[in-house]
Amino acid sequence: MEKIIFYILALIMIVFAIASVTSRQMLRSVIYLLFVLIGIAGLYFLIDYNFLAAVQLTVYAGGIIVLVIFSVLLVHHIEMELEMAKLSTKLLTGLVCLIGLGIFLFTIYSHNFKVVENSKTTSVEDIGRGLLNYDAGGFILPFEVISILLLAAMIGAIIIGKGEKLTKNDDTL
Repeated sequence: MEKIIFYILALIMIVFAIASVTSRQMLRSVIYLLFVLIGIAGLYFLIDYNFLAAVQLTVYAGGIIVLVIFSVLLVHHIEMELEMAKLSTKLLTGLVCLIGLGIFLFTIYSHNFKVVENSKTTSVEDIGRGLLNYDAGGFILPFEVISILLLAAMIGAIIIGKGEKLTKNDDTL
């Protein structure tokens, strides 16, 4: 049963990923990307990584997609059509993708992966203690660095969003 669900989720993700890349309308591309991210969360639920699936749905499928939709609605027109790439660019991109797929398949099939039995389960409490721990195995420093990175991204988004308004106000002073 899990195999059938996996193949259904994989097919949904592949179809919507291709639709997201090939769609000429920006808002439709974002909605297709939403379905891809929900499919990834479904895969996490399938392999019983419930916390990671919840984070995927909350952060990516919820927060990031809403942010992208708002930016599309605020910066561009909702029905704006994207320009099509030239044939040479499409062929070059397809060639690079095929080379990457070949390297990926070669790596997967040339290594002998062994299944490791893992009887230890990790709870949400363990994850929280690991994130906020100051000891040798803790992740408080990367956690704080990511918060500074997100703050810088928010400041950059504000500056980009008000770009013309800031330069017009500076000229009048």
